[in-house]
Amino acid sequence: MAVTELQSKSNLAPVINDFCMTVCTVNGSGSATANNIIYRALFQMGIPVSGKNIFPSNIMGMATWFVIRVNDEGYTGRVPYDDIVVAMNPSTLLYETSFLPEGGVIFYADHIMIPEGHRKDLIYYPMPIKELMKSVDVPRNLVAYMENMLYVGIVSQVLGVELAELRRAVDHQFAKRVAIAESNFDIIKIGYDWAQANVEKRDRFVVERRPDKGNLIMTDGNTAAGIGTLFGGLQFCSWYPITPATSMVEAAIAKVGELRKDPVTGKTTCVILQVEDELAAAGAALGAGWAGLRSMTSTSGPGVCLMAENIGLAYFTETPLVIWNVQRVGPSTGLPTRTAQGDLSFMYNIGHGDVNHIILLPGTVNECFEFAWKSLDLAERYQTPIFVLSDLDLGMNTWVTEKFEYPNTPIDRGKLIWEEELEKFEDWGRYMDIDGDGIPYRTVMGNKSPRSAYFTRGTGHDVYGNYNEDPKNWSDMLHRIEKKLKGAIEKLPKPVVIKGNNAKIGIIGMGSTDDAIKEAQAVLAKKGIETDYMRIRALPSSSEVNDFINEHERNYVLELNRDGQLKEILMLEHSDLSEKLISLTDIGGLPMTAVWAVENILAAEEKYA
Repeated sequence: MAVTELQSKSNLAPVINDFCMTVCTVNGSGSATANNIIYRALFQMGIPVSGKNIFPSNIMGMATWFVIRVNDEGYTGRVPYDDIVVAMNPSTLLYETSFLPEGGVIFYADHIMIPEGHRKDLIYYPMPIKELMKSVDVPRNLVAYMENMLYVGIVSQVLGVELAELRRAVDHQFAKRVAIAESNFDIIKIGYDWAQANVEKRDRFVVERRPDKGNLIMTDGNTAAGIGTLFGGLQFCSWYPITPATSMVEAAIAKVGELRKDPVTGKTTCVILQVEDELAAAGAALGAGWAGLRSMTSTSGPGVCLMAENIGLAYFTETPLVIWNVQRVGPSTGLPTRTAQGDLSFMYNIGHGDVNHIILLPGTVNECFEFAWKSLDLAERYQTPIFVLSDLDLGMNTWVTEKFEYPNTPIDRGKLIWEEELEKFEDWGRYMDIDGDGIPYRTVMGNKSPRSAYFTRGTGHDVYGNYNEDPKNWSDMLHRIEKKLKGAIEKLPKPVVIKGNNAKIGIIGMGSTDDAIKEAQAVLAKKGIETDYMRIRALPSSSEVNDFINEHERNYVLELNRDGQLKEILMLEHSDLSEKLISLTDIGGLPMTAVWAVENILAAEEKYA
């Protein structure tokens, strides 16, 4: 179809710094690099922006999408529609047009045929990708990658992205690889110059520079967590690769030589060990924690299933251990490259018999960093496995966030004692509650006192670690552990609350749904519905959670799973208030949207009108 037949012009009012753009390509084509250049250039212009990579679980060949949202008000959560589509994949073109409203924009490569009967209310920009590539001398195996840089230049010029910021973004992307950066920018400039000379601006979307906020960076939750563990004094990490958790340990590997090197000997003070499977990962981390090292592992839902037995052993032997679960969609293999919050109930109750676990729930990239080092402190203070539940959206997608704050407290090793402290006790046993807080004193390898040794067993044992099947001893042991962990509740991260105006309705969420719920809260307020929003950051929940639920006539619990797992846990922990809790759940594998949250809350509110 001729280009002239597609040309139309928007009569709608201009829109500045407020749109959602989806780039549709093929997995494995190198488009993620190109998309991140646009994303970073917008960030460098001071514009509130987010980017989400939605990709299949195969290596290459299937459709993949990169979604960039720009919003001057700072609302950058996912939206269920597009304003602009960049079509580089012919197989998804018709599908993508269904998400565009009147006045929506399609940039499309010249090898894609626009079908007959196309929508006349859209703005079409053909991009002569193949033709422009004829003027460029690149190896055949790199042509597809370089084609992506052409659309970076064309799209950026039409939207108003500054060429100088594209240059900076390219330099950042390719860092010290100067020649590669130069060749990629040359292709971007060809596209940019072509658009400047040949494209008439017919759509209404444009970007404008905003003041530099100074203290912001771009990174992902997994990188933040990997670096945070090193700042927390990590000494041992055992792991097995699994999507979407792999990049967390890879981030630690990249920085361990810089952050964990003895200044005197020059030796690395942290061991990161890739093992044969998740069984071994949990077992090695457990052994290292028992020996006295600050220890962690990271995985996702399928890996946690394999770790369950060792988690139970760590719980009952009271061995410090941190386990990160970067959640994906289950059950079974599920959707490895989609996001969810479906492992909460499993982690809360993992292990047979009577168990109670501590779970941290980061909702921002900064909290991934913070909870990474704090979880190591909590594990040693309370001598127990600490779970940190992130998810694919928070972990693998790049976010704009404030710079990390250096840990503001000394490393807390809990009741770890050496020879001199041990001699002060007239009587000591590894599982003896000397202080009455349920937390025993522990010794580790290297303690030379003859009194420091004990036998570690997962079977019944008394306060000295000796084998014991006495019913009272067993009961006392489990109740002491329960007491110890209940004492931790008020020391866990407190919930974050955003107040409305005399609100009678509460919204409760956790984790990566934070952006969507904050935007939903603002939208509801514009519709005359005031709400208070509480984001829970740890379980078991604190007294502040109980107070929040009690203060509201009803509380909507929003989460990314089928069964309303957070709501079920809150009903158990605050059973006298259970009638005030209403579950709203979404389980499609994509991040929550404010549109979904508002629609579902409004629908539920009709019952109370």
